[in-house]
Amino acid sequence: MHTFPLDPTPDTLSLFATYMCHHIEPRSVDTYLSGICSELEAFFPAVRSARSTPLVTRTMRGFKRLRSKPIVRKRALTRDDLIRAVASSGTSRSHDDLLFTAILLTGFHALLRLGELVWPDRAELQSYRKLSMRASVKLSDNAFEYLLPAHKADAFFEGSRIIVRGTTTTPDPLSMFRAFLTSRDNLFPLRAELWLRANGAVPTRSWFMQRLRRIFPRDVAGHSMRAGGATSLAAAGVPPASIQ
Repeated sequence: MHTFPLDPTPDTLSLFATYMCHHIEPRSVDTYLSGICSELEAFFPAVRSARSTPLVTRTMRGFKRLRSKPIVRKRALTRDDLIRAVASSGTSRSHDDLLFTAILLTGFHALLRLGELVWPDRAELQSYRKLSMRASVKLSDNAFEYLLPAHKADAFFEGSRIIVRGTTTTPDPLSMFRAFLTSRDNLFPLRAELWLRANGAVPTRSWFMQRLRRIFPRDVAGHSMRAGGATSLAAAGVPPASIQ
């Protein structure tokens, strides 16, 4: 229709990028170009060379400066936020309150992603292979630990031991976890899963986010736990290599 050659050249890739960048986010166009190269390389072996030419790379660099929207990141949680979250339940010692607080503090202090603590909302993505089990928990006077059987950074599928030490400041993750574990064992002494709601269900992302929204505005999300814990460690002087 446009009488362009079928062979992807720097000119045609640059024109494609220019057209697409006027309609969608330029960072997405960059991903599209990578996908195009992957699909066409078997038929046009020089497509990756054309993609990396100065014409195409400068076209993308220019549109990212001109038309990209700023990345909106969620706010990292602070220790004051943790105190606020614990205080929000008041004198309530309901099991679900204890569960929410234990997950929040564990995610913060162990630098965990929300997906490593709760199930996805979509049933087809829920897998018992990724659930932490009660039998893996070990308690000591100054720490608790359990096995995280699978996660994004687990390249060898060996799982990771999550270790959280108690703190002298409030809220103390160890005492909160002990309180949750006592409640969980009283309600479900024969169940294998570690994280369980009062109704016996494994907590999901939507359940956690609904409770989080009652306390914090929308600038706080699930990743705020991990980001807040990392920021807290950096502020305490922990080397970046140890945090990673």
